[in-house]
Amino acid sequence: MATLDFSTPLFALAPLAGFTDLPFRSVVKKFGADLTVSEMISSNALAFQNKRTLKMLEKSPLENPYSIQIAGSDQTVIQKAVELINEQDGVDIIDLNCGCPAPKVVNNLQGSSLLTDLDKMAETIRTIKKHSNKEYTSVKMRLGFNEKNHVEIAKICEDNGADFIAVHGRTRAGRYKAPVDYDAIKEIQEAISIPVIANGDITTPQKAKWVLEHTGAKGVMVGRGAVGKPWIFQIMKDYILHGKTSEVTPELIQTVVLEHFDQMVAHFGEYGAIIFRKHLHTYSKIGYQGASSFRDLVNRIENEKEMRDATKEFFSQETL
Repeated sequence: MATLDFSTPLFALAPLAGFTDLPFRSVVKKFGADLTVSEMISSNALAFQNKRTLKMLEKSPLENPYSIQIAGSDQTVIQKAVELINEQDGVDIIDLNCGCPAPKVVNNLQGSSLLTDLDKMAETIRTIKKHSNKEYTSVKMRLGFNEKNHVEIAKICEDNGADFIAVHGRTRAGRYKAPVDYDAIKEIQEAISIPVIANGDITTPQKAKWVLEHTGAKGVMVGRGAVGKPWIFQIMKDYILHGKTSEVTPELIQTVVLEHFDQMVAHFGEYGAIIFRKHLHTYSKIGYQGASSFRDLVNRIENEKEMRDATKEFFSQETL
């Protein structure tokens, strides 16, 4: 089992529905991400062994340590989901989602809506902790639902068994648009004794360094900043830990994009090429001539080989 080391800053990939699947996590892991987390998984779908949901549990051999994030609040269902995860080798952490703002999640007392019922949140953490055979139990939380009560939430996480927490520095009402409150993350880390990982709008090595210094957090969690730039973890580590400024070459970008494409097809079959369109959209925004035309082109291509050939040709050019 992998033991997390918080003695130096920890760099984690945030779970993002529809993006942080196994192929993407595999690519990110090659660039130094210390911790990867599955996409958010419905405890209900998991407990009833939905075939697609079970596939979401799969991990890359590179993912060590590896965390599975679940959402839910029905204690019987949570227990069943945990017991199923217990059977999975190579899982080190079960994480409870208390941050997702999506209405379809919130309306079922899951995700960030657990912040409106702190007794239920506490009970759910205890259920995971009691029944899990994994090394760690963690929570991904926001600062509150409509108003901030972040220190209270964090203390409840700590008191009910969380070994560490990741904090998205917005309320649910703030969705992904409101300014991130890094002062609140600092207040949380100062109020509890378990490690805090800071999350929210951390998109550059300079920003990551500032957030670590300002908040006192033990790590940073990067989500949208890694989409289209999976190498960001290596760049952050070079800058923060080694004082180096790293460059990404067009040759490296092409290699990464094609490897990501091949892994999508290997994992999802031919439909993986179709799913990969959204990644090609983000990769192409790095600074390539004709990016808009390329995105229009791949939106029309359905054949796997044609899409790979077009991708290889497009990313063979120099960036602007």
